Amino acid sequence: MTAVDESSLDQATAGRGRPGGAGDFDHVTAIRVLEAEAVHIIREVVAELEHPVLLFSGGKDSIVLLRLAEKAFRPAPLPFPIMHVDTGHNFDEVIEFRDRRVAPTAENPEGIELIVASVQESIDSGRVAESTDPSGSRNRLQTRTLLDALEEGGFDAAFGGARRDEERARAKERIFSFRDEFGQWDPRAQRPEPWSLYNGRIRRGESVRVFPLSNWTETDIWRYIELEGLELPSIYFAAEREVFDRDGILLSVSEHSRPREGDEVRTEWVRYRTVGDLTITGAVRSRATTIPEIIAEISESTVSERGETRADDRTSSAAMEDRKREGYF
Repeated sequence: MTAVDESSLDQATAGRGRPGGAGDFDHVTAIRVLEAEAVHIIREVVAELEHPVLLFSGGKDSIVLLRLAEKAFRPAPLPFPIMHVDTGHNFDEVIEFRDRRVAPTAENPEGIELIVASVQESIDSGRVAESTDPSGSRNRLQTRTLLDALEEGGFDAAFGGARRDEERARAKERIFSFRDEFGQWDPRAQRPEPWSLYNGRIRRGESVRVFPLSNWTETDIWRYIELEGLELPSIYFAAEREVFDRDGILLSVSEHSRPREGDEVRTEWVRYRTVGDLTITGAVRSRATTIPEIIAEISESTVSERGETRADDRTSSAAMEDRKREGYF
């Protein structure tokens, strides 16, 4: 499959996500253009690199990415495994969904090969020290676990579901993001990608992180989920849940996220825009129980999903970039 012409991409995606703007047909056309681009990128990686893996969190972006990967190679099975970096502080609904998604089906009798890289095992083996973060977050500990798992598996490419609209550090990244032999990222040393040409040449020890969803927006992701009829963890949809407010973030009451003295626990209608370590992933007040309602809701939002719901990205304006330089996805 050839690369998508950039002028066609611009034309097809013009006006997407505007309530009352382009009609359904235009939205579908725009989404199919993005789909074709992503499928092309995934096939390019398999053609150029030797041992790729797909990072899967059970969140909406990685769910879309997995569907695109399946489409790229059907009717053959996926030519690479998927990997979940498990902090041990997950939403139960996400882990249940993950295990169901990789299980054998009539369409795929062998299921999907899943590698679980455990942060708890990294702590137990002394590879990382237990977090001293007052919130209990293990997010920063994921970096060592991820790098160890990539090295152990001999993976030279890793697909991720990051989008440029998520956060300013994401916007600095190319679709093929090169990492040195230590897994570290230097934003000044990225290769140009003219006319959607991707250079996957690497030296021994180096690797590539690949982001086929770079040109997608949060609205695009939801429109694709609706178009494809994809299943999601239930936390993405509004329901009455027990939460408490900490520093302006609505956190779920759980074994790993406990209210402190003075925190008021209340039951509210909320949903989650993103999944992650539940000790720092906040809910948003919402009554959206269907995909069209969610699309309408985010179309009116003026705050990015990470800015609204991830406490770790509020520590500094460069929080994400600092972690990416260290090897975080």
